[in-house]
Amino acid sequence: TTLFCIALLPPFSQEPADQSVVRGQRVIMSCVVFNYSGIVQWTKDGLALGIGEDLLGETSSSLLRLPSLYPYNLEILSADLSDDSLYECQAPDAALRSRRAKLTVLIPPDDPVIDGGPEVLLNAGESYNLSCVSRGAKPPSMIEWRKDGLPVEGAVSITVLPDRKRVTTRSYLPVQPIDSDTGRNYSCVATNLAVPSGKSTTVTLNVHHPPTVTLSIEPRSVLEGDRVTFTCQAHANPPIMGYRWAKGGVVLQGARESVFTTKADHSFFTEPVSCLVFNAVGKTNVSILVDVHFGPILLVEPQPKTVDVDSDVTLNCKWAGNPPLTLTWFKKGSNMVLSNSNQLYLKSVSQADAGQYVCKAIVPRIGVGETEVTLTVNGPPIISSDPVQYAVRGERGEVKCYIASTPPPDKIVSQKDRKSEGGSVLSTLTINNVMESDFLSTYNCTAWNSFGPGTMIITLEETGKSSVFKHSQHFLFSSPFDLKNRYRGIEFFFLPTTLFFKLSLCFSLCLLPQDPTNGYYNVRASTHDEGRPASRSTMHYSDYPTASGGGPGPPGPLTSPGRPQACYDPRPPSRLSHISYAQFNTFARGGQSQQPSANPAPVASDFPGDCSLLDSTSQLAYDNYGYPSHYQSYQTGLGKYGSSTRFSYTSQHSDYSHSRHTQRMQTHV
Repeated sequence: TTLFCIALLPPFSQEPADQSVVRGQRVIMSCVVFNYSGIVQWTKDGLALGIGEDLLGETSSSLLRLPSLYPYNLEILSADLSDDSLYECQAPDAALRSRRAKLTVLIPPDDPVIDGGPEVLLNAGESYNLSCVSRGAKPPSMIEWRKDGLPVEGAVSITVLPDRKRVTTRSYLPVQPIDSDTGRNYSCVATNLAVPSGKSTTVTLNVHHPPTVTLSIEPRSVLEGDRVTFTCQAHANPPIMGYRWAKGGVVLQGARESVFTTKADHSFFTEPVSCLVFNAVGKTNVSILVDVHFGPILLVEPQPKTVDVDSDVTLNCKWAGNPPLTLTWFKKGSNMVLSNSNQLYLKSVSQADAGQYVCKAIVPRIGVGETEVTLTVNGPPIISSDPVQYAVRGERGEVKCYIASTPPPDKIVSQKDRKSEGGSVLSTLTINNVMESDFLSTYNCTAWNSFGPGTMIITLEETGKSSVFKHSQHFLFSSPFDLKNRYRGIEFFFLPTTLFFKLSLCFSLCLLPQDPTNGYYNVRASTHDEGRPASRSTMHYSDYPTASGGGPGPPGPLTSPGRPQACYDPRPPSRLSHISYAQFNTFARGGQSQQPSANPAPVASDFPGDCSLLDSTSQLAYDNYGYPSHYQSYQTGLGKYGSSTRFSYTSQHSDYSHSRHTQRMQTHV
C-alpha cells in the first residue's frame, strides 16, 4: 500500500485590511496568494474592477505585482470620496476569495463660518445667538467655542448632506452682551479625524449701548450757601453727543458740559440734581441729592382751632431740617413738653387749655425755629380778678373785674360798630368815698354766653394805700383769629350787696325799687386800656318811674301799672356809676339770629322772673352799633337772657377827641 502525504498551504499569505485615508492621499490594499500564478481580481462593493495591472475604468487605481513575493496589491493613488467602499481580492483559478476590507475616505470640514463676522454688531442687554457653520465634513466635525481663547459651552446641531456621507454641522452660542463686551473675540473651532488640529474662525463684538454715567459731588456735605461741584463721568458706544443738567425735574438752562458748579441751598436736600447724557443709541439720566445742612424750615403751618369744651383736638405742624431735627410742643409760658411728633393731641380740653401753643424745632449745631398757634375753647365766660381787692377809707376806691368769653357773651347794653382789639372786658366799680359799709359788702361780677354764666364774688378790704391791680392775672383773649370774629355783644353786671342782702336775688338784672345809697356808688367798666377816652356811644336813663314809697327800706308795691311786686323803682343819680368798655367791635356774627333764646339759662333770683331792667314807661337813650349792611341789626333786650340791663355803659371808641361820660346806677347796699 502506497501512502501519499499532501501538505495544504494557506491560500492567502496576506489579505486586505480595513483602512482610513484622507481624501487625496495614496492608499494600498494588500493581497498575497501563496504559490499562485493565475489571475487575481479585485472587487469594489461586489463589482469587479477588472483584470490585469491596468484596472478598467479606474484611473486612480492600479494593480501592483511583485513576482518574487507573489503579491497582488491594489494601489489608489489619490483617494476620493468615491473610493470609500468595501474591497475584496479574488483568485479565480484557485477559487479563492479574500475577506472584505473597508476603505474609509476622510474629508476635512470646510473653514467654519460665523454669521455676521468678522465684526458682529450687538446692542447691550439684548440677547443674541452667535452661529457657526462647519460644512462637508466626514465624519461630522466637532465645534468648540472660545471667548478670548477660553472655552465656552454652546449648543450643536448637525445636518446630513444628500450624498449621505458628508455632514454639515451648526453650533449656536447664546450671549447677553454688556457694555464691556465691545472688542471681545469669539472663535469657532471645527475638528474631525481628517483635521485633528481643527479649523477656526474668529469674530469681534461691537456692543452699542447708551452712555454709562457716574455722577459725583464735591464736597459731599456742605452748609447752606456754600458752593458745590457736580461731575458727570460717562462713556458710550457710539460716542457721547451731549449733556443736560436739571434740578428737581427742571432743566438748568446753559448747563451743557460734564461739570456743573453752583451755590447750594436747602432745596438741594430734597430736589435732586440730575445729569442726562445721550448718544445715537439712547440716553442715561443719573441723579444725586446734596447733603446740605440747614436750619429749621416750616413745611406745614399749624392752623388755629376753635373747639367746644370737653372736645378732643389735634394740632399739626411739620418742620424740615438737616441734620435731623428735634421737635417739641409746649404751651406758651410753660416748659412742659407735650409732644415730640408732628401732631399734638389734646383730649377733653377745658378752658384752661385755651391759649397759644408753640411748635419748636431744633437742628443740632445749626439753628432753632418755632411757630405759634391759637387754641380757642368755647365755654362759659371766665371772670378773672383778685377775689380780694383793697381800698382806703374815705378815698376813691375801685373794684375791677375782667371778663373773658369764648364764644362772646350774648348781649351788650350799648352797641357801637368798631374794630375789635381783644376778647376781654374790664369792668370797674368806682366808689367815690369809701365807707365802712363798703368793706362789709360783697361784689358780684357775672356774664353769660351760650354755654352758661360765669360769676366771681369779690370782697373789698381796707388798706392804708391803694393796691395795684395785677394785670398779669388778666385772661386777655386776643389774636388775629379773634379779629375775624363778629361778636354779638356782652351782658354782665357788677353789683355791691350787704351781708343782709344776697346778690343772687339780682341775677335776672331786676332794678331795685330805690337806691338806698343816694348816689354813694359810682360804677364803671372799661377795657384794660384805662388811658383811652370814652366813646360817644353812651346809654343813659332819662326818666325814672315813680315808686309808691320813698326813702330807704324794704321793697314796697309799685304804682306803675303792670310792674311786678318786689321790684324797686330807680332813684335819681347815685354816687355809684358803672361804665363798661365792653367787647371791642362787638357785633352780630354773620348768619346768626338775634331772636331771644327759647330756653334762657335759669338765673337765681328772689324777685319775680318778669322783673326787667326798664319797664314800659321808662325811656332809655342809646346808640346802636352801625352794623354792615349784610349783618342783622341787634335787637335791644332780645338776648338769650333777655331784659335790658340796669347798668349804663360807656364803651371805648376809636374817636379819642370825646371826653369820658359816666352814668349812675341804682343799687342796694
